[in-house]
Amino acid sequence: MLLQPGLGDSEARLRLYVAKAPPMVEFAGLDACVALLPGQIEQIYRHCGNGWRKVFNVYAKLVWALPAPWQPELQGAQSWQQWRDRVLLQAGSGTALLFGANGFDQDGFGADADIETLHIIAGRQHARDLLAQGLLPETLTGGLVWLDDEFAVAKKLRLLVCPYLDYRQLSDIKITRLVQLVRQWPDGVDLL
Repeated sequence: MLLQPGLGDSEARLRLYVAKAPPMVEFAGLDACVALLPGQIEQIYRHCGNGWRKVFNVYAKLVWALPAPWQPELQGAQSWQQWRDRVLLQAGSGTALLFGANGFDQDGFGADADIETLHIIAGRQHARDLLAQGLLPETLTGGLVWLDDEFAVAKKLRLLVCPYLDYRQLSDIKITRLVQLVRQWPDGVDLL
């Protein structure tokens, strides 16, 4: 059970972390991961604007590009757009979008030690804020190693840092780069 505040499948193997939740009353004060219902993604971007539509689109495009065993079940979708609308962040989707710094500690990752989970922090500033708050200690991560100005990897966790979920920041080319990094460690083998 995923106790971090966020949206999606509480048993998600693919977990993306962003700094803030959509600014909607329904999501204020979340203390656990809650599954979206069909149609809620559209509701969120209609209420919160184009920025959130981009977040969901880029997340879906990433899922569509991921290799096994990291790609969640596509559940019959014929395109990333169909998958986004029918499956993303719903119960059984295998995906979660987690917010803020709550739960970003030994317990948050330690509880999943026996589950193969891929953790991706979206946004280098969010990752740097978590580091500054002491929430990604070397004892937990083995040290976060920056591969360049946009991508980083933890030594002990299946944890990557990538640009924020926006077309300009995490473009198709950068999604391809992120997928290449994931492919380098199909069974959780250390990248470095």
